[in-house]
Amino acid sequence: MVFFPSLVNGLARTVSFRREKNSPKDEGGRKVVEALAKEAKKNELLLSSSGTVKSHKANTFASVFSKRGTKGTNQDRLAVWEGFGCQDDMIFCGIFDGHGSWGHFVAKRVRELIPLSLLCNWQEALATTSLDLDFKLEEDRNLHWFDLWKQSYLKTCAAVDQDLKNHTRFDSFQSGATALTIIKQGKLLTLANLGDSRAVLATASEDDDGTLIPLQLTTDLKPNLPEEAERIKKCKGKVFCMEDEPGVYRVWLPDGKTPGLAISRAFGDYCVKDFGLISVPQVTQRTLTTRDQFIILASDGVWDVISNDEAVKIVSSVPQKEKAAQRLVQCAAYEWKRKRRNIAMDDMSAICLFFHSSSSSYSLKPSRRVK
Repeated sequence: MVFFPSLVNGLARTVSFRREKNSPKDEGGRKVVEALAKEAKKNELLLSSSGTVKSHKANTFASVFSKRGTKGTNQDRLAVWEGFGCQDDMIFCGIFDGHGSWGHFVAKRVRELIPLSLLCNWQEALATTSLDLDFKLEEDRNLHWFDLWKQSYLKTCAAVDQDLKNHTRFDSFQSGATALTIIKQGKLLTLANLGDSRAVLATASEDDDGTLIPLQLTTDLKPNLPEEAERIKKCKGKVFCMEDEPGVYRVWLPDGKTPGLAISRAFGDYCVKDFGLISVPQVTQRTLTTRDQFIILASDGVWDVISNDEAVKIVSSVPQKEKAAQRLVQCAAYEWKRKRRNIAMDDMSAICLFFHSSSSSYSLKPSRRVK
């Protein structure tokens, strides 16, 4: 494990979220953060638009692509940061899907805040724990690291949501954004999901027959999920479908009017924060093996028309990894026009993170899907 150099050690002690507007302490912290991000971008390790990021040290490769739908401004935002936290073996990936009239501003702000706040909170967590703990089992050590990341994520998301509430340049009262992020740290994969974007892992079959099996690593946090619906109803919110949208459950105010959100967790959307909508992420961890080949992160517009099986098949069949995300989004756009001809196409974005630089050929093992 490689720990932060002096630049980032100072970052955690100086950065905070608007506790005192324009305070010298906050200003100094922001300058350190901006310098860190600027340096990563200069070295082509930080990407916030369609493109690619390749690590020569961690043996990973990320393909990124976003396509505007037919509803107006593209409200999807993306981020890939190789060498996250100045560590060679760590990468951060995130997809942020805005909604509402100010959704693109909310998504952009969330994308800006989450990785930087997460770095600060994780460094603070490291500073308060012993780095020389003697773990007898690898599982115990992994659980320890997972707890550090989980607490950092919970603190980060709370701070980001509060920042949006206090923001004066745009209105988050009836606008918001979902967020799906992952951190690959060596062979540990930590996921934080807040909304209905999805992460799907492609892993090689144990039969060694060259097939890939899709494993869904996140839950689409929809209002009709039993635990989500129960929380919303306890808070006096309502969950139901419109007559012209059978099967599409939405969150409504107690009077049954507005905003009709098709998600149960999001940043912003303060009009329903007192009625069951929350900004608390589901944080999970997975230990990667040599069989795990790549992970797909995509906004809900992709998954509305492409299955997990199809997504893995599309990505694995692309000869050039650089075009994997673009190919997936293009296929989703084609399927949307075919399956939802009379419905405005959603924005679509994807990040394909490959764990091995060497290319391999796989076929998809059919009809196996793990949620």
